[in-house]
Amino acid sequence: MIAYIIRRLLLIIPTLFGIMVLNFAIVQFAPGGPVEQTLANIKGSASPATNAITGNQSDLIRSQTKDVTSSREVTKYRGARGLDPELVKRIEKMYGFDKPPTERFWMMIKDYATFDFGQSFFKGRPVIDLILDKMPVSISLGLWTTLIVYLVSIPLGIAKAVRDGAPFDVWSSTIIVVGTAIPGYLFAILLIVLFAGGSYFQWFPLQGLTSPDADTFPWWKQTLDYFWHLVLPITALLVGAFAGLTMLTKNSFLDQINQQYVITARAKGLTERRVLYGHVFRNAMLIVIAGFPGAFIGILFTGALLVEIIFSLDGLGLLGYEATLNRDYPIMFGTLYIYTLIGLLTQLISDVTYMLVDPRIDFEARAA
Repeated sequence: MIAYIIRRLLLIIPTLFGIMVLNFAIVQFAPGGPVEQTLANIKGSASPATNAITGNQSDLIRSQTKDVTSSREVTKYRGARGLDPELVKRIEKMYGFDKPPTERFWMMIKDYATFDFGQSFFKGRPVIDLILDKMPVSISLGLWTTLIVYLVSIPLGIAKAVRDGAPFDVWSSTIIVVGTAIPGYLFAILLIVLFAGGSYFQWFPLQGLTSPDADTFPWWKQTLDYFWHLVLPITALLVGAFAGLTMLTKNSFLDQINQQYVITARAKGLTERRVLYGHVFRNAMLIVIAGFPGAFIGILFTGALLVEIIFSLDGLGLLGYEATLNRDYPIMFGTLYIYTLIGLLTQLISDVTYMLVDPRIDFEARAA
């Protein structure tokens, strides 16, 4: 197993490099980069999403806009016409765009190898600090949502497998399908209207993970306040999250129930409960348990963006969304690097989990 893990860890390096190369190349062709964003701010035509200029940018703009009526024209960037070429060059240098793309990419990769992601263009803070600040919100949503999904879906899937074709199986499948058809963000808006002071009741808080004065609460009240703030966002994430795992659990159990060893166990006079949980459970749960790391990462990084926006939760999803709008490349590539690295490591953890749950599985022997 050790040799297999080492090979997989070494394989992460070219995989991560290839993903970064592909995304860096795509971004170079996307219009509206940070230089163009700043030029738009200078000319007063920026959208609200691009007005978060740092102090250094403001100083540069004030010091360099005296000659914006220069007759010389610059056509390299959209919106640069009528501006002093020296101003455009200084803005390029400020963002590092005075260097060719290949040089910028290699500098970025060397820094990322030591987890130095630089500073945000528009927030004026180190990217790693921003990610660490937003991580607790996303971890809270991802962790509790994943745990609840597993705690509900696994028993429900087992019950559906045991009662395959019965009214319980039919009605539970109907409820799951209806829940899957409801978009999480629409359900989140409905929850706000009903329970967060929208039109009816004001039972739950509308934003944040804690109350403004939560620091003054005793520890038990801080815990209750934290979970009270999570009720609506997690409910919105859960509405369509049960279908996949429930059906996976059901199908896994159905597949194992029809195996010969189950028939043999029943022929020996074992009770149905003993057969189900003593023989079927381990084999059927293999794929379900091993998929836990991937399910958590999926909810953590991709499932909560709109819910974070609707409930004003300042997490990684909202950070990435704002960075994309602002073309804040350090945040975009820094979060991509971390997400990809965590995803690749999670895939390795899933494979190792397979081998730990069932020693009969040996990826190393297959590779050989």
